[in-house]
Amino acid sequence: MILQPLRLSADHDIPAPLLTELTALHASHRDFHALSGDFPDPDDIRPEQVATALADELANPDVEVLLARAQGRLVGIAITLARHPDPADPDPWIGLLMVDAALERQGYGRRLASLVEDRLRAAGRTGVRLAVLDDNPRGLAFWTSLGYETVDHRRERQKGRPCTVLRKALRPL
Repeated sequence: MILQPLRLSADHDIPAPLLTELTALHASHRDFHALSGDFPDPDDIRPEQVATALADELANPDVEVLLARAQGRLVGIAITLARHPDPADPDPWIGLLMVDAALERQGYGRRLASLVEDRLRAAGRTGVRLAVLDDNPRGLAFWTSLGYETVDHRRERQKGRPCTVLRKALRPL
């Protein structure tokens, strides 16, 4: 698996073939999007909605959108935030980690998380945080199986949904 930053075209758009792949990836997670409310209709996720969501992320200079490919195929996406808006929080955050639902339980999620962690370690970071919606037990089980520990319970900043904040110390390689 290789991890590459999302590169926009010269006119600052997501290239059409990539947008098609990203839309299919998001659409494969109907249940998650029904839970999160990130798209108006989780049964009808459209390319323009995915493009808008990613443009909103990329508008923040501290955000990086990373694409995971295996054998040329887009298998996942990770969105990281170098700095949390709270100045008391020193850690980078994983805002999203999603693997094509057809490939779940094949190790892609673990590998993608590991590559993101390695990238953060290489940047000198000593820990990473993320938030899991409280009504997402599968997500919580995944992250805790990777060694993430609960450090807080609070409402998420954008939509006020209750979440569990997890942290993992990043030890040097």
